Amino acid sequence: MASMLLTSLRSSPLTSVQAAQFGRMSWVSAELTNTSPKSKKTLAKPGVKNIVLVDGVRTPFLQSGTTYADLMPHDLARAALQGLLNRTGLPKDAVDYIVYGTVIQEVKTSNVAREAALGAGFSDKTPAHTVTMACISSNQAMTTGTEHTFYDDGTVGLIAAGQCDAVVAGGVEFMSDVPIRHSRKMRKTMLSLNKAKTLGARLSLLGSIRLAHLSPELPAVAEFSTAETMGHSADRLAAAFGVSRLEQDEFALRSHTLAKKAQDGGMLSDVISFKVPGRDIVSKDNGIRPATMEQLAKLKPAFIKPHGTVTAANSSFLTDGASAVLIMSEEKALAMGYKPKAYLRDFVYVSQDPKDQLLLGPTYATPKVLEKSGLTLNDIDVFEFHEAFAGQIMANLKAMESDWFAQTYMGRKTKVGAPPMEKFNTWGGSLSLGHPFAATGCRLVTTVAHRLQKEGGQYGLVAACAAGGQGHAMVIEAYPQ
Repeated sequence: MASMLLTSLRSSPLTSVQAAQFGRMSWVSAELTNTSPKSKKTLAKPGVKNIVLVDGVRTPFLQSGTTYADLMPHDLARAALQGLLNRTGLPKDAVDYIVYGTVIQEVKTSNVAREAALGAGFSDKTPAHTVTMACISSNQAMTTGTEHTFYDDGTVGLIAAGQCDAVVAGGVEFMSDVPIRHSRKMRKTMLSLNKAKTLGARLSLLGSIRLAHLSPELPAVAEFSTAETMGHSADRLAAAFGVSRLEQDEFALRSHTLAKKAQDGGMLSDVISFKVPGRDIVSKDNGIRPATMEQLAKLKPAFIKPHGTVTAANSSFLTDGASAVLIMSEEKALAMGYKPKAYLRDFVYVSQDPKDQLLLGPTYATPKVLEKSGLTLNDIDVFEFHEAFAGQIMANLKAMESDWFAQTYMGRKTKVGAPPMEKFNTWGGSLSLGHPFAATGCRLVTTVAHRLQKEGGQYGLVAACAAGGQGHAMVIEAYPQ
């Protein structure tokens, strides 16, 4: 069934000018230079602590089922934490708190933050907790640790509230071994067997088992509220905004091409080497695979068959990986002799309809965070948006370029505008680097910090969509060199 958004777009006066509003965009070329004027002001606020990103690391992001296949999530998280300690030289007892994100939870290590921290050698006196917010889980981990902002759940940022001076945040996802449950009837039977007190009761329960009870419940990347897979939603969203298959393949090729260039040029310096027990040392992401447009065109639709436009090549792939960042008050960082990479400034979280606007978080979050920080789109030197699907990225960019969408759906008078491509994801993105759900947020923030340093920019903006129709955006300011 066509989405409400698609129906609205087709029935509105916009259709007569749709080519102008939601016209074809080309993503083949991308300059790696920054020619915009730099802002002179800082976003420091009187009486508010400056929160800084000291450094960030991540394990190589690997396609699930490859070299990490025999590990567990806390193994990857531990490796990221140890890598952060090695990179920064941070004394383990100097960390006041650890917050980690995860989405597909391993039941044996439900608080993976604590288990990974203990495994990495942090003091058992250092508290640690785990958060989940789909693809923005490590974003939530970072902001839980930093900003003096009350959320709906009453969370207060640990550093700005004065409770902590040094927080480690991160995220981990392990798609090589996801929990697969027995059917509900089988689970009930097994629990009853555990409680049965007599042999007769046990035999009776065993005799009640039918072949259908043995069918497992397989996990799916689907919305609980709509029962729709995210790929299906991406296909419908692309159709709603008139995003062609060609545009999506071009953007996917752009992502892989730029990621390969960044990898070969040593730009991905947040990646640490990891000796996988019983296997080789892993030193780089393994999903970066530039192809040709002809090769991409041969792939069949992955979700809506046979006429869909979302394929395996223009979607992010199932990925294993972990990330970690060291966040401190500026005062503490300088006192310990660190040269921070960036200030973490304003951020927002948004949510909207999880069926028809599941992946439009960046469109809604970007203007809000710009207004909160007092900046305009032109002030931003570096953009890093999470690439769940090429169609999702382009739908967001077209929505951001539409006055009609802003007025009809966002209650705004005018569009916010789309980021210029010469500033956008110029070291690749989730389509090519990989997307371990909960680990991506820290990668985005660390990449912005590194790009600001490399390109001489002042402000960066991170934005991401997430399951449940949620989204996040954050403004990052370069630390003076």
